[in-house]
Amino acid sequence: MALDYAAIKKAAENYGPEMSRFLRDMISHPSESCEEGEVVACIKAEMEKLGYDKVEVDGLGNVIGWMGDGDKIIAIDSHIDTVGIGNINNWTHDPYEGYETDDIIYGRGGSDQEGGMASAVYGTKIMKDLGLIPEGYKIMVVGSVQEEDCDGMCWQYIVNKYFNGPEDAASKIDFVISTEPTDGGVYRGHRGRMEIRVDVKGVSCHGSAPERGDNAVYKMADIIDEVRQLNNNGCDDSTSINGLVKMLDPKFNPDHYEDARFLGKGTCAVSQIFYTSPSRCAVADSCAISIDRRMTAGETWDSCLEEIRQLPACQKYGDDVKVSMYMYDRPSWTGEVYETECYFPTWINKESAAHVKALTEAHKALFGEKRIGSPSAMDKREGRPLCDKWTFSTNGVSIQGRYGIPCVGFGPGAESQAHAPNEITWKQDLVTCAALYAAAIPLYPEQEKTGDVMQFRAGKTDNDIK
Repeated sequence: MALDYAAIKKAAENYGPEMSRFLRDMISHPSESCEEGEVVACIKAEMEKLGYDKVEVDGLGNVIGWMGDGDKIIAIDSHIDTVGIGNINNWTHDPYEGYETDDIIYGRGGSDQEGGMASAVYGTKIMKDLGLIPEGYKIMVVGSVQEEDCDGMCWQYIVNKYFNGPEDAASKIDFVISTEPTDGGVYRGHRGRMEIRVDVKGVSCHGSAPERGDNAVYKMADIIDEVRQLNNNGCDDSTSINGLVKMLDPKFNPDHYEDARFLGKGTCAVSQIFYTSPSRCAVADSCAISIDRRMTAGETWDSCLEEIRQLPACQKYGDDVKVSMYMYDRPSWTGEVYETECYFPTWINKESAAHVKALTEAHKALFGEKRIGSPSAMDKREGRPLCDKWTFSTNGVSIQGRYGIPCVGFGPGAESQAHAPNEITWKQDLVTCAALYAAAIPLYPEQEKTGDVMQFRAGKTDNDIK
């Protein structure tokens, strides 16, 4: 299809003020995970106003808008929940009232990632206005919930409840564009992650004679120190614990070290600590920690659990230590519960994959081969490759990591703004992304679609997760 790129850019620019207004409307509705009802209503009303062919809200509370009438689907996903605001004293302005200048929009969710929703809704409207929806296709625009709590769970629900399971979804959806912030780049993968819990047992006693008990906090202190070593150490065998950087070395990761170098090394960080004790003048009789574990190529869910179990301190305390993976079962804003494991698989696409190529070719035709943005954003973007990867995790962990449905990212905003106080996004990014979505989808070379788009995919666990 020969595209009029000037017309696409002009249409996106013309919708710029409406996208900014829509984003500020979304920001004004606090929408932490499991509390997205108001922002869902806001998005649904906007889609209906723009003439979407169908707008619906599924059982979990995801809002889904449709354009086109083909049997095949190309989806655009934006999670519409946000984290909280943290310490309000760190904000210079009200995070939900926000403000705007000629260049930026301020407020919680602007970059992470309701800005992506604004660009997706209007990018799809541009496709309808200009007749750019490919023949035989329809566009599925998803405002997904609970991503901040449990990334990808929303798409597990879509795949298994809205569609009739992974095979049905994969047969209907050609690919998904994630609108998570990409700092002006086209992203083809990211590290996976999992949430690990370590429990340690002790025996309480009076604090005046601590030698009579078995202090669980002291045991856990040994384990915490070794978790820190696991993250920080090198891999030259100079210590008893080789650091996670070892996965970048062909000696330790012969099959996937190059993919790991692309994604970056895995990390582990203690994120929470808990204890029980009869009183403040007693020895603690249990202690537990949460570990945020980021996984690079070549690491698996069970290898990460076993890595913690094999730490010298865990071995030393034997049966008093239990290492496990968290489960997630918080009710959504509709009351629906979709229980799943807190494991989020790593994935990478080939740069040559048809769906990745559609976005990079659209970018080159519209804006050139280098990342673009407002002047205030360019100090973070200049010199970085156009096609790259995220540092954090996205719904792609389920879309592609778990189910193998091709996924690719291009979204307004910056990763550095995610979860930070005084969050901003750039108005130019909203326009740029809407234009690119409208151009990329008709450029998708369906004839080049193959089954081997994935460079690496960690896949599922052996747990019976539907």
